[in-house]
Amino acid sequence: MLKRVGGQTGVAVAAKIQKVIFLLRDHNHFVKYFEPRVASIGPIHHGNTKYELGEKYKLRLAYQFVQGLSLNNGDNLDNDINHLYKKINKAIKKLRECFEEEVTKKYDDETLTWMLFVDGCAILQYIFCAANYDKFEELNIKNDSVAFAQQDLFLLENQVPYCLLKLLMRFSGKEDELKKSIEIFIRNVSSQQMELIEKREPIHLLDLLRTTLLGPADTSSRKKLTCPRSEDDPDWQSYRNVQELKSAGIQLKRSKCRSLRNVSFTRRFNFYPGYLWLPPITVDDSTGPKFMNLIAYEMCLDFKNDFGISSYISFLDSLIDEAKDVKDLRQAHVLHNFLGSDQEVAELFNAIGTDLVPNAEAYMDVKFQIQGYYDNNWMTWMAQFFHDHFSSPWTIFAFLGVLLGLALTATQTWYAVDSPPSPCDDFCKLKLP
Repeated sequence: MLKRVGGQTGVAVAAKIQKVIFLLRDHNHFVKYFEPRVASIGPIHHGNTKYELGEKYKLRLAYQFVQGLSLNNGDNLDNDINHLYKKINKAIKKLRECFEEEVTKKYDDETLTWMLFVDGCAILQYIFCAANYDKFEELNIKNDSVAFAQQDLFLLENQVPYCLLKLLMRFSGKEDELKKSIEIFIRNVSSQQMELIEKREPIHLLDLLRTTLLGPADTSSRKKLTCPRSEDDPDWQSYRNVQELKSAGIQLKRSKCRSLRNVSFTRRFNFYPGYLWLPPITVDDSTGPKFMNLIAYEMCLDFKNDFGISSYISFLDSLIDEAKDVKDLRQAHVLHNFLGSDQEVAELFNAIGTDLVPNAEAYMDVKFQIQGYYDNNWMTWMAQFFHDHFSSPWTIFAFLGVLLGLALTATQTWYAVDSPPSPCDDFCKLKLP
């Protein structure tokens, strides 16, 4: 074992499908966030009796997938099944290598082949139905099971190799149609367009979701910004949440781009006020499990990455302390709340944002710019002035009324003092006999 593990040092290989790292296994909501709700996919939870209903659903979906194939010039269904099964069995050594050894060692090649065949076909058929808004009633799958099954597809311990899905698509006779359905499905889940951002092939669906959510990495050369406080001070970031940003005159704005990397800070006329631009995010029952599994994926020891999701959640958590912060994000159309109360959303991000180790360089330029603005006494004074005197329309109208009154008084005074002489003035100066 020592030779096997030690020999992997420095070898650039794709992250293997594995269990959630031990650091997260004591999480208070481990079962809620990391274990399947309806169906086990892949070898980690395979055979668990609590997912017997999910196994029936998978067989129905897999059968429907094979029924829709156009293979072997119209031969019978058994030939189609055997054809795909043999393709997977031929590639089983490569597919087994996509998993951590511990999670597949109890399955022989035949068992693993059948497992991946059923799971792969079921996944593709589920995605095809979901992307094309086909009803699941004909398969006797209830809507709540459909919703929970979607969450199950993006659990770290419920992944299958993406190359398995590609193999099934390639020999299905409708590869383009299935690829399109995956694009639509990922777009619906992530609320953004799926693009070929990286040259590498996705490792699995969770990896594809992460890549789509983050968008392209910012490789442009950025101007180095100096922090207004000492960089040796770990607490240089003195602002705490949205409320404190508001008190300094910083307003929230919704970014046009949905990439989670697309966070920026600008000033009007390069002065006042400041604008923090954030990508829109929808929060619902799937948000917690989705982001926790993405975070767990980034924490896998063999996954070399920039901790993009962890950094985003950490940054968002720094803005959200209470329900008022969520309310302001909603009013700025940055956050769409389908979870429940604003307090529930605040508690969610405070929970999943705990004990994260984000990339120290992520959003650093934005943080420096905000801190520089926040530490500027002129900006703080102006923000306080506008808050005290222009926080409501009535105070604005009163201020405009005062300005108008002062302008009229000044005009009358000017005419009284500096008005040019007129013929009437000369007449009035004449002495009467």
